[in-house]
Amino acid sequence: MRGIIWGTTVGLVAAASGGGPVAAQQVVRAATQAALLPVRALPAEGRILVTLPAADADGASGRFLYATSLRTGIGSANLRLDRGMLGPEHILAFRRIGKKVAVTFENHQFRATGDDGVAAGGRTSFPTSIMAMLDIVATEADGGVTVDIAPFLTRDTLGITESLNASWAMAGAGGGSAAGKGFRLVDALSVADAGSVKVFPDNIEIDALQTYQTDTPGREVERIAAEPRQIGFTVHHSFVRLPAPGFVSRKFDIRSAAGGNQYYDYGTPLGEDVVQQFANRFRLEKVDPAAARSRVKKPIIFYIDRAAPEPIRAALLEGVNYWATAFDKAGLIDGFRAEILPAGADPLDVRYSMVNWSNRLTRGWSYGGGIVDPRTGEIIKGNVVIGALRVRQDMAIFEGLVGAAQTNSGSGNDPVRASLDRIRQLGAHEVGHAIGFMHNFAGSTQDRTTVMDYPGPRIKLTDGRIDLSDAYAKGGGVWDDFTVDWLYADAAPGTNPDVAARAKALAIQAKGVRFITDIDGRASDTPSPWGSMWDDGPDPVASLNHMMAVRRIAIAQFGPGVLRSGEALSDLRRKFVPVWLLHRYDIDAVGKLVGGIDYAYAVAGDNHPAAAPVAAATQDAAIAALLATLSPDVLTVPATLVMPLSSPMNGRSDVQFDQEVFRNAGAAAFDPLIAADVAAQVTLDSLLAPARLARVYEQHRRDPGMPGVDTLLDRLIAATVAARRDAVGRRIAYRTIMTLAATARDDATSPDVAALLGDRLRGIATRLAKAGSDEDGAWSRHVALLLTDEDRLTRELDKRRAVPTIPPGMPIGGDTGWFDD
Repeated sequence: MRGIIWGTTVGLVAAASGGGPVAAQQVVRAATQAALLPVRALPAEGRILVTLPAADADGASGRFLYATSLRTGIGSANLRLDRGMLGPEHILAFRRIGKKVAVTFENHQFRATGDDGVAAGGRTSFPTSIMAMLDIVATEADGGVTVDIAPFLTRDTLGITESLNASWAMAGAGGGSAAGKGFRLVDALSVADAGSVKVFPDNIEIDALQTYQTDTPGREVERIAAEPRQIGFTVHHSFVRLPAPGFVSRKFDIRSAAGGNQYYDYGTPLGEDVVQQFANRFRLEKVDPAAARSRVKKPIIFYIDRAAPEPIRAALLEGVNYWATAFDKAGLIDGFRAEILPAGADPLDVRYSMVNWSNRLTRGWSYGGGIVDPRTGEIIKGNVVIGALRVRQDMAIFEGLVGAAQTNSGSGNDPVRASLDRIRQLGAHEVGHAIGFMHNFAGSTQDRTTVMDYPGPRIKLTDGRIDLSDAYAKGGGVWDDFTVDWLYADAAPGTNPDVAARAKALAIQAKGVRFITDIDGRASDTPSPWGSMWDDGPDPVASLNHMMAVRRIAIAQFGPGVLRSGEALSDLRRKFVPVWLLHRYDIDAVGKLVGGIDYAYAVAGDNHPAAAPVAAATQDAAIAALLATLSPDVLTVPATLVMPLSSPMNGRSDVQFDQEVFRNAGAAAFDPLIAADVAAQVTLDSLLAPARLARVYEQHRRDPGMPGVDTLLDRLIAATVAARRDAVGRRIAYRTIMTLAATARDDATSPDVAALLGDRLRGIATRLAKAGSDEDGAWSRHVALLLTDEDRLTRELDKRRAVPTIPPGMPIGGDTGWFDD
């Protein structure tokens, strides 16, 4: 197997000679090139004896890169303790202090370059962390010491306690029945597994069993754990030889998509920044550095987890290998490849960059990262975790759009084919993070320039029919080619690598290729017109109008045909939600045009165009498109669907189903007004976001030709409150009024905008109070009284029904409230 050094079997350690394994009880006196450290594993005693070298001039008996990971997860999208997940990495040093050896995490975030005195001042101004004090078992003739490292391995260095209790903290003081609290590590029920020890030339791998107890586990843990008050994890520990000298760090550039670390260097000359940032990357060296194209000394290899079932495993392999093309274009021949993890190899071994497959109770985010040397930014191991239920959510979406009849047919509208195309793209995306790249949410606006976007499926209309044949791209794009070239293609010998990298960043910027990442793209109220998630197309307004046409066709043909043979009719409710809210992400994209600002990441001297507000005409068109989504015609569920959507379910409750559906009108009775309520709230949340209204107000103040908050509010009220004509219209009007009231009271709303909101609400109350005696009149007088009674309005806004529960959307394919993509 290429690139793999095989470990030993459980309970054995590598022989010093490099030959076969030897008994665990035998001390391994390995030469440096044969084993990282001599280790004696004593399973019967529960001890793991490690012999450390004599202290160096700095007093350290060895420095290592230390990392932890989870061999077993909890299976919860919310708690984020996934199989294969990595913890933070540290530079670990062993230091003898009297009869003990201190296990110390050094602090390399703060430093000072310069002479010995300057450097010492940088080291001693900030704290290190002593994580354990180990007993010395023996002192060696050469000054080295042998310690039992097992007590250190049962400490919660991965932060499991914090994660288990995080749901309580996020839920607030009340906590809620779903939230757990009081989890604590139980030393008496935790132990280092001496039988798991594996020793290699550059790393040592060890497992530990850790148990956590509480009397209040919460519903989330109760749904999953065999005994929720007492749950266990297998935590994997890696001790890794520090990388050899020679790695060249790459300075961070705001115009590139390379993610990285930062440190504070208090020895920089005056006139230079104390804060230093560098891009994380693998060490990838050409055999011939002077050649434009050359093979590499050691390729980047990612291994696909065998836990992923076929055909998903093959799709992940193909998708991750999308990156090979970009490395080849950068002149790095065979610089990257993906392979299936060989049978018997340990996916947690630090030498294997992994794409892990993690099963959870509900769908949730996938993410990519790795083990990085905090001193330099060198990536030692890339690590990806992909949630298994995302692809099944994609299947449900596609079945809801085109039906289930073509499943496994291989046709353009085969939901399986489209879902596998998505998993290919997802594999490439998460590995992109693991090799050093950020999101670029602008890729979808320029015809798929990158796999590092969150791609909405490209849903075409062909002869009036929904067409999924081109739902996802089959490879990377021009931005991916640039990022690999910028981060990994080093300049020719004699050329300043950072100067060469800056020239590449300027060149891609000059070509007009857009880049917008999380800080400007993730939140729905940000101003960039190009930084949206799950959208597709160069014109957000046109894309929203197109998606509304697709939605109309999908709803018209929705029915039992979206179900597989034998599937419960109650599943219609679950598949209806993503169809009904198909336009939710396009609403976010169009909302960013309102009060939007066209800007890009730039540096002084690159002559990039100045930031500018989105044109008034474009903002007007965006407001019109958003108001169209609030039409009763758009938000009325067809009468023919109400009874089919009321099909009951039987059997045990399934949380995967429960969180994916609209609230009913009792038991299985589908409530079409709730569906209208939810869809209206999606649009109103975008249009009336306090940050957006503040920008609209300010843009109009500087340029009266731009739409103002007063105009926006008048158009909204005319389209909803004044235009109501039936129960659906009244529900939309009610939702509009309540959102206006909530926004007026929001601490984030500027006082100028709050004044305008309050004025419009008083006007609405005055007009509604004059209504007639019919059903609409009763509704109008009720709302008017509500708006003129502050205490009653406060109670109404605090009610649960004041804001409808919107079923989770992200990730396409659980909205968990966190991300680490």
